[in-house]
Amino acid sequence: MVGNVIENNVVTISGRVISEVEYSHEVYGEGFYSFHLDVPRLSESSDKISVTFSERLVPKEKLVIGALLEIEGQFRSYNSYKSESNKLVLTVFAREIIFIDEDKRIKNPNQIYLNGYICKSPIYRMTPFGREITDILVAVNRPYNKSDYIPCIAWGRNARYSQNLSVGDNIKIWGRIQSREYQKKLESGEVLTKTAYEVSVSKMEVSEPPVAKENNENESDSNESSTED
Repeated sequence: MVGNVIENNVVTISGRVISEVEYSHEVYGEGFYSFHLDVPRLSESSDKISVTFSERLVPKEKLVIGALLEIEGQFRSYNSYKSESNKLVLTVFAREIIFIDEDKRIKNPNQIYLNGYICKSPIYRMTPFGREITDILVAVNRPYNKSDYIPCIAWGRNARYSQNLSVGDNIKIWGRIQSREYQKKLESGEVLTKTAYEVSVSKMEVSEPPVAKENNENESDSNESSTED
């Protein structure tokens, strides 16, 4: 069962370490650390993705700035209570970290697959440049009755299709993790630059509920019977 849950959330990213390793938290005596990985896009830009790993996975001293890595794991969310208001934090939880050669060609450095449930009504909108976008929040189950809440963005015809989906629909998503900087103005007038993470959807499938499938099969049987008569 645990294996099936893990398969609901699969991430592979490749890029360079661009930050110092920092202590994150501890669970039952096991220390966890985080850093940021610069993951190239097909264009000239890149995504700066947060990565969290266990001290038992790889010595943190080896993760120096500039190291080229391939990371396999899951895209996870958790609530941070460091400030007065809680904040949803998104990070790639590493299950494997591989040091790769400089001359290795990386075909697709940013891949993610999710199988979860829509937990908030999708929001359809248009960008100032006329692009169609639908915001989707997906809950992905993991072991021990926990879930990760992953914001996703669908574009174009996927945006038009997904705007009509409902809370509770089971959806499969293929795409990439993207980072996006935005500015937040504080009450003091200070402007902070923050980073948001989301999944850019390239492909999606919606699983039909068992009841609906059964009804469709019954209708199909009925149609076949009437045709034979």
